[in-house]
Amino acid sequence: MQAVRRRDATVLHHAPARETNAVAPVTRNPAYQAFLILRSGFTVAPILFGLDKFTALLTDWTKYLAPVFPQTIGVSPAVFMKGVGVIEIVAGLLVAIVPRFAAYVVAAWLLLIIVNLLILGQYFDVALRDFGLMVGAIALARLAQGVHDWKARS
Repeated sequence: MQAVRRRDATVLHHAPARETNAVAPVTRNPAYQAFLILRSGFTVAPILFGLDKFTALLTDWTKYLAPVFPQTIGVSPAVFMKGVGVIEIVAGLLVAIVPRFAAYVVAAWLLLIIVNLLILGQYFDVALRDFGLMVGAIALARLAQGVHDWKARS
């Protein structure tokens, strides 16, 4: 694997000024492909879930909410979930623009969702799924940093 990395780095470093020569080896790189897949997923999913907080077509999101949170700020669960929807939409848009930072925001958001589900004392399967998504968001952040560093060197 290191030989491939060195070869890719050499091709990128010594490639002629034409960008097509520099980009082609990277787009075939499995790590770069993983970055693109994760960035797409962590852009689209939060936006769709955020929008659904306003329509409730997928589910009644309030059933996943521990009552302590809306009670603490004095709003109904439905209003609270609309606020959650706005945050999720913004997070998805930020992942599309600055994934090396926004992916950590999404990971932190997923951790808060996990804590909420544990406080609720239900939906442990969803909490476990969200843990996996959190790990994926952290992986995206690390891959995005690598892509950023590569672009800075090019």
